Amino acid sequence: MSVRRVVPIAMRLSWLVLIALAIGEFVTDLPGPGWATTLLPALVVLALMVATMSLQARAAAPRGEPWPPVEVAPPVTGRWKALNSPADKVPSHGTHAYGQTYAIDIVAEPETAEGEAPGRPGAGPATRPAADPATRPVTRPQAAPATRPEAGPVTRPAFRLFWPVVRRNRAFPAFGAPLLAVADATVVVASDGQRDHLSRNSLPALAYLMLAEAPVRSIVGAHRIIGNHVILNLGGGTYAVYAHLRRGSLRVRAGDRVRAGQGIGRVGNSGNTTEPHLHFHLMDGPDPDAARGVPFTWRGVGVPANGETFTVVEPEERGGQSTEEQAEEQAGRPTEQQAGRPVEGQAAGS
Repeated sequence: MSVRRVVPIAMRLSWLVLIALAIGEFVTDLPGPGWATTLLPALVVLALMVATMSLQARAAAPRGEPWPPVEVAPPVTGRWKALNSPADKVPSHGTHAYGQTYAIDIVAEPETAEGEAPGRPGAGPATRPAADPATRPVTRPQAAPATRPEAGPVTRPAFRLFWPVVRRNRAFPAFGAPLLAVADATVVVASDGQRDHLSRNSLPALAYLMLAEAPVRSIVGAHRIIGNHVILNLGGGTYAVYAHLRRGSLRVRAGDRVRAGQGIGRVGNSGNTTEPHLHFHLMDGPDPDAARGVPFTWRGVGVPANGETFTVVEPEERGGQSTEEQAEEQAGRPTEQQAGRPVEGQAAGS
C-alpha cells in the first residue's frame, strides 16, 4: 500500500481517537488526573494529525517536471465565473490532497435578469468579441420565462454576514445546470446518492461548515468531501473529476462510454460546499486519495482567473446537439427534430 493511501487512513484514525478521548472525558471517570488521561493523549494525537496533514500534502504534491496542460472541452455552457482558480495560485484550493492541485470552482453568473440560468434555452450570454467560435456569444430570440421545474433564478445571491443564514438551492442559478463530458471518455465512478444541503453563504453557516461539518466529512473520506461526483477516464493516464453534483441527476454509470459534449449530470450542492457550483479538476489516477493533480485548459476558454467570467455557447450553436436533446436521446425519447416538431429559430417544415 502506497504512502498516499496510508496517510488519509491515518488522518481518519487520528480524528476518531481524538473524538473518543473527548467523549471519554465526559462519559467515563478515568483513573488519574485529567491532564494525564485526556489532555496529554489529546495533544499527542493533535501533533500526529498535524504531521499527517503535512505528509498528506507532500505525498499528493506533483513530482518532477510539471505536466503540460491537458486541453479538454468546457464542462458547461452559458455564462460562469471562476473561483479558486489555478490561474492565480497553485495549489488552487490550498492543498494538494484529493488530486486537486489544479482544481477550479465555477459558479453561474447570468448576464442580466432578462435571461435564464446558464446552459438552458433562452440564456443571454455576455456580449463581447471572441475569436474562437466555441465561445462566441450568439444572440437568440427573446424567450418567454422558463416554466420547467429545473429552470433556476437569473441572479446569484450575495454572501451575507448574518441573514439569511442559509438559502435553498433553487435560489442559485447554477443549481440544476447541465454538465457535459469534456472529452470522449469512459466513466470510472458515478455516484449521486448524497443529499443537496442548504447553502453556507453567511458567516454563521460558514463557521458551521469549517468547524463542524468539514472535519466530519474529512473523517468519513474523500467521497463525502467531493459529494456526488463523476470521474471520467480520458485516456493517457488522465482522469476528470466533476464534484458536488445534484442528487439523482446522473445520466451515466460506471463503465459507460461518453462522447465529448454529452450531458452526464447536473450541478448540485452536495459534499463540502458553500453553494451550488461545479468543482472540476484533472488527476493522474482514478482514486482521489492516491492521485496527483494534472493541469488543464478549456478549449476556447483557457484557465479563467479568479473573478473572471466566461461564456460558452451550447453545442447546437456550434452545429452539434443541444444538451436537452442529448438528455432526451439518452432517455430513449425522440428529440424535437426527430419527432417533427419545430426547433427554436427554425420554421416548421423547413
